[in-house]
Amino acid sequence: MSSSHTFTRRGFLGASAATLLTAEGAGPEAKHPSMIFHSRKPEDLEMPLDGFLQAITPIDLFYVRSHHYTPTVEAESFSLKVSGEVGTPVALSLKDLKKMPRIELVGVMECAGNGRSFYSPRLPGLQWSHGGVGNARWAGVRLADVLKKAGVKASAKHILFDGADVPVGTMPKFQRTIPIKKALDPDTMLAFEMNGQPLPQSHGAPLRVVVPGWGGDCWVKWLTGIQALDKEFEGFFMKTGYRHPGKGVPPGTAVDPAQMKPVESMRVKSVIATPKDSIVFPQGMSRVAGAAWSGEVPLAKVEVSLDGGRSWNPARLTSSNGRWGWQTWDYAWNATPGSYRVQARATDASGYTQPSEQEWNPSGYLWNAVQTVRAEVLPLQMTSYRSSCLGCHNEDLIRGQKLTRAQWEREVEKMMRWGAQVPAEQKANLIDYLAARYKP
Repeated sequence: MSSSHTFTRRGFLGASAATLLTAEGAGPEAKHPSMIFHSRKPEDLEMPLDGFLQAITPIDLFYVRSHHYTPTVEAESFSLKVSGEVGTPVALSLKDLKKMPRIELVGVMECAGNGRSFYSPRLPGLQWSHGGVGNARWAGVRLADVLKKAGVKASAKHILFDGADVPVGTMPKFQRTIPIKKALDPDTMLAFEMNGQPLPQSHGAPLRVVVPGWGGDCWVKWLTGIQALDKEFEGFFMKTGYRHPGKGVPPGTAVDPAQMKPVESMRVKSVIATPKDSIVFPQGMSRVAGAAWSGEVPLAKVEVSLDGGRSWNPARLTSSNGRWGWQTWDYAWNATPGSYRVQARATDASGYTQPSEQEWNPSGYLWNAVQTVRAEVLPLQMTSYRSSCLGCHNEDLIRGQKLTRAQWEREVEKMMRWGAQVPAEQKANLIDYLAARYKP
């Protein structure tokens, strides 16, 4: 299929967003009220920035990505069929799988298109900002053990995953493969638990694939079939969708899918959860905090800049989530009055650091440019002025007074008697500010 076909399909999804938002039902499980709904049917939800302050993402805050409608797969009748380049095709129930050696790990799952809304020119598809990602504790069995049980052959080069979800309209079925090397990695698993609970329906119950370090497109949900292939799968979501040119191209350039490669490993990345962009707050001790993660190469460090990238300071990693999980981090900031461009950048163990500017690609994948948050820090006097005076008066009225300090002291005391909320410890600062700024 041509690249124009890809654009048309994604354009349909983008154009349908408003309609999908009005569809009935909010999804199979209760979602946190702060979740950002991109689509209710199929279910596509984004985590808010506050989620990056938590070492493990609660299930109700964990992002959801669905290409098709959410199916219901009964655990009691569930059967996983393993076939293809194997010695003995097998069908395994959930009970069969739970009898096999159990493994657990904390791992980040991130949509390959996370950050797509920041690309310019704009691209069709789900307009994720930062929250198309989550960090959970997964439990299940090694994919390698399941393949071994079926007697996977040396001729197997790729492993195809098939879920129970049914395509919407005439869309292609969502099927993905991973190379046999990644399939046999001891951390690649078939998960039936998430954060100590049975896998929720929105997240693939009763069984999903977990491919640590790789994009969420490989983490197939509602898994019912595994097929060992002697070559890469020829389906749409391998040969046309989820492909990347491997380098930046001039913005707006169309690239033939045949000249691109499947998205695999994610890139090192950090997100600032606090302070929020365009925030105004008083001087004093504050903090910059968020989360950072990487793909195949482990995370090494996080740094924070308060001057738009001219200088950098090490942040403190505050969680211990293992090789594949994200690390929460923070930086203590004695904020003095002024305007700031706050940034955070992560570096992996190979020395690769987040770029200051993002290379463009025709599908809007793998965004990992350094995030910038603008902050305005006010003097304590200005803080009192804004909260105590401007809530009732226009500044023009105050500016025209031109009073002495003694007069301003009497005015402040009068306004306090009339209900102005001025904390006692800030009264003198407020009077000093008014007397200095609006004097005779």
